[in-house]
Amino acid sequence: MNTLFDAELVFAFLTLATLEIVLGMDNIIFLSIVAGKLPPEDQARARTVGLAGAMLTRILLLISLAWLARLTDTWITVFEQELSGRDLILLIGGLFLIGKSTLEIHEQLEEEENGHGAQKSGTKRFWGAILQIMVLDIVFSLDSVITAVGMTNSLPIMIAAIVSAVVVMMFFVGAVSRFVDAHPTIRTLALSFLILIGMALVAEAFDFHVPKGYIYFAMAFSTIVEMVNLQVRKKRAAAKAK
Repeated sequence: MNTLFDAELVFAFLTLATLEIVLGMDNIIFLSIVAGKLPPEDQARARTVGLAGAMLTRILLLISLAWLARLTDTWITVFEQELSGRDLILLIGGLFLIGKSTLEIHEQLEEEENGHGAQKSGTKRFWGAILQIMVLDIVFSLDSVITAVGMTNSLPIMIAAIVSAVVVMMFFVGAVSRFVDAHPTIRTLALSFLILIGMALVAEAFDFHVPKGYIYFAMAFSTIVEMVNLQVRKKRAAAKAK
């Protein structure tokens, strides 16, 4: 009996950790873009502190299980559309994500036209970036936290899964950030993904469910095409250099 119980806990832990890592890819992309606005000497620290803060927000959400359960109750009604606390979080987060990503794309275009970046220093700027990362992580992690609550009643297992996922993300976030920074088209593609995710969050807030498989397929297909384009551009540049 204990063996079966332990096996269920291990399965729940592995499932939740995998879920947190997969869903956390969105957060890594946003984190990389936000940290990339800071001076090079602050970027690694911003990524580490941002992920640590994101881990803290997810754990606090898990601990607040009673409050989390009440998020499904109707809070307001707009044009006969009932919106719960969860819906409002998804709506506000989705709109913020769309607006922020659109502004980032516009700013990137201006930087390319002017021929220089827009990195800014300062403690206020640093902690502003951390706050953005933590707030967006609440939106990104809401579905996975609700799923975790439904999968197991063991709070330590849920917390352990979150901590493990964040440790894995800390290991890869540097490489992802460097790759995104080195390839401007990848950065634009990543921002476009965030707009797509933001639109899906807004739709979800109004009870229009967009299967995540469709979103992941679109993102994967676009990424593969862009990888091919990168190789083509690399070969052309090498041919011209000869």
